[in-house]
Amino acid sequence: MLIETELTPNPSTIKFLPGRVVMDTGTRDFASPEEAEASPLAEALFALGDVTGVFFGQSFISVTAAPGVEWASLKPDVLGILLDHFSANMPLFKPAAAGFSVPSAAADYPLDDPADADIVDQIKELIETRVRPAVANDGGDIIYRGFQKGVVFLQMQGACAGCPSSSATLKNGIEQLLKHYVPEVTEVRAA
Repeated sequence: MLIETELTPNPSTIKFLPGRVVMDTGTRDFASPEEAEASPLAEALFALGDVTGVFFGQSFISVTAAPGVEWASLKPDVLGILLDHFSANMPLFKPAAAGFSVPSAAADYPLDDPADADIVDQIKELIETRVRPAVANDGGDIIYRGFQKGVVFLQMQGACAGCPSSSATLKNGIEQLLKHYVPEVTEVRAA
């Protein structure tokens, strides 16, 4: 089995491509060892001690190294864990975690006004068709969190969460795109 790697715009994160489906639907972000307990693979990666984030996309795994850790020494260990996991056809999640939900309280984000339903639908469609594929190419994901008084709230995940250029991506890329197609959008903020 060959696992390809790609650099991401975030120098702390590498994207690993096992050449097979990782997640059938959706994505999953693990920002701590406690969150990783739902997945044997994520748990094993965090157990290395030098990993601060694991993200599962449809066809890739992004791994974020702790500050100061050199990828030259960490990469062989990550590849070994990934090879062992996928070669043995181990499950991605523990049985109790199979019906997981994204850990985020709804109260943490603004509620959409029902009067803005058409605007929200346009925003979600643009994010799904134009933004998410581009962000996935960089080893991450972006999640819609709300629209309130012209402001769109988005959450960056995976390689994009800690990327030095994520604020530029939000402001110069995504905000400009949404403003162009949805005039009611005045700003994009990280949630």
